[in-house]
Parts: sequence; C-alpha cells; structure tokens
Amino acid sequence: MLVKNAKAFLNGAFHSGTDLLIQDGRLAAIGDGLTAPGEEVLDLGGDLLLPGFVDVHIHAFMGQDTMNGEEAVRHMSRELKKVGVAAFLPTTMSASPEDTQAALAGIQAVMNRPEPDGATVLGAHMEAPFLDEAKAGAQLKQYFVLPSEENWRRYVGPYEGIVRMITMAPEKTGALDFIRRLTDAGITVSVGHTSATAEITHAAADHGATHITHTFNAQTPLNHRAPGVPGAALTDDRLLCEIISDGIHLHPDIVRLVMRVKGACGLVAITDAMEAAGMPDGQYQLGGQDVFVKDGAARLKDGTLAGSTLTMVRALQNLIRFGAAPEDAVRMTTRTPAQSIRNDEYGKIDLGAPAILARFTPSFEFIGTVG
Repeated sequence: MLVKNAKAFLNGAFHSGTDLLIQDGRLAAIGDGLTAPGEEVLDLGGDLLLPGFVDVHIHAFMGQDTMNGEEAVRHMSRELKKVGVAAFLPTTMSASPEDTQAALAGIQAVMNRPEPDGATVLGAHMEAPFLDEAKAGAQLKQYFVLPSEENWRRYVGPYEGIVRMITMAPEKTGALDFIRRLTDAGITVSVGHTSATAEITHAAADHGATHITHTFNAQTPLNHRAPGVPGAALTDDRLLCEIISDGIHLHPDIVRLVMRVKGACGLVAITDAMEAAGMPDGQYQLGGQDVFVKDGAARLKDGTLAGSTLTMVRALQNLIRFGAAPEDAVRMTTRTPAQSIRNDEYGKIDLGAPAILARFTPSFEFIGTVG
C-alpha cells in the first residue's frame, strides 16, 4: 500500500506531505512524491498519521479479559487494532497459581501464532502476586504472596520468558533482592499496589525498578513530609510514571503536574482497561469480581475503582485537553511506553518499523487504523 499526503509524526514532529510505502506489514519507504506502480494508493489528504499506540497495562477490552485465556487475548488483539493500538501487554490480575499460568499460556499462544489482523502481543504484564494487602484496590488479596523464587515458580511456571513487566510492592520481605533478580532476567519491574515510603521506592530503583504502576493510585499518597511513592517517582529520573488520563483516576491538575515534571519521555500513558472498555455502561467482571460501570467509571460494589474504560485514543485526546503539546501526547502514548519495556521496534514511524498506524483529523478526531 502507498499512503500519500499524510501529516506524519516523524522523529518527534509532524511533517506535512509525507508519503509512506507499506510492504509485508512494514514501512518500506518514507519520503515525498513516492511512487509504487501496482500498489493500492490511500490519499490521506493531509490527515495526521501517528505510530500505532502501545499499551503496556491493559486487562481486557470489549467484553474479553486476559484471564479468560487465548481466545480472549485474540479478541483483544483484533479489536484493539481497530482503535489504533499497534502493540500491547495483556495484563493479569491476582489469581491462583493455576489460573495465572493458564492466562500466561493463553498469552504465549497468541505470541507464537499472532492474529493476522491484530495488534501485536509483546508479552505479559503480571500485576500480581507480589502486592501489598493494604493497597489491594480491585486485586484479590487472598492470592498475594511474598516475593521468592519458590513463589515465582509457582505462579509463572514455564512462562517466565514471556513476562515483560511485573508490578511489585518493594516493601515486602525479600522484594528488593527479587527486583534485582527479575530485572537481571530482562523483566521491567514496576512499583505498585504498595505502602512503600519514598525511601523504599528510591531503593527499588537502586535495585533496578524503572516504572510506577498507575501513579498515585493504590499507593502511598504525596505529602509534604512523607512524599510516598508519587514523590519519589516525580523526583527520581530512573522511574517512569504510568498515568491513567481518564479524568476519573486523577484530577487533570495531577496529570498536568506529572507531565510538567516527568516530560514526554517520563510519562507512560496506559488504559488499565477492563472488559467494559469499548462497551456501554452496565455490570461486568474483573478478576472474578462484579464491576459496575456508570458514566464510564468502573467500580466495585464498595466504590473502589476497578480498572478503567479508557481507550488509547481517548487517553491521547485527554492528554492534549489537559495541556500536553500534541507532539508530547503522541510520544507518551507510543514511543515512551514501548521504550519503558525495552522495545525499540514499536511506537515510531521509521523504515522497517511495523506498519500499524493511527489516522486522525487535524483536530485529533480518530478516523481509523492504517496498515
């Protein structure tokens, strides 16, 4: 396919009059005035062309949850591509070791045999089991365990090789040493669902942690004498901050604060989506718990927030609405998330890169996926 007349996001800026040649699912040529006899031609007429989104924290989408196994992950892959997502990490909930391994097996199956017209599954994000009971949120605390090699093997089984990220509470006994063990294995460790102090959060970074799970949510708060996880995250350049920019999990001023402090290379936009994402308000499930969605907010019966119904399209639009420069918002939803899990292939429009691209009007209304 030859894409003509795009205002494409290249090397951190938008460039009008850009042509792109897509062959075998990759970007084969980028330039001005490209020709490709025999290729289908798509004229964008000046519309914006962004790299496909990268979502490193998403539990479910359009009625199907990662914990339901291979077919659910396939469904997520197909449907996410339709809304501009190029790649994602299906994210597990706290569950029994058997159910956790079954979910990881489903993720691996899709990685081994990808959906032919779907977003790429880059691996798994395990948001459990090494979490703190006091900050469980919507996670099932009966499945929380201490970080140890024995417990890791019980939960991950033969699937360690597909785990790209894990959320951990660094204050748990043995956690700091285990953070080093996991990062040495190439796994991104994210601090989350935690009662950690700022000092322990910095210590987690000393041991290799590089990420904060849904910053400000399910963690110690920011206080002027006890800065907690958010204070450490905002001041430690080694830590990237996940943000759920739905206007529900965080006040827009807090999103602005994180954007101003961390910048486009330090903020990772995520959805943390549950199965109601892309669906109408109603009753749904998350980790075996009933979730009630009203006005787009997903909550347990007791009012606890239980994931979100956010899409990456809306995350981008909200970041811009909250004050981000469009170029920064694109970076925070594409390149920075990819790099946060050490992936240099996705989140950019470049020669040889995967050609799953998101098309928007000049006013950032989503049109569809190209590629």
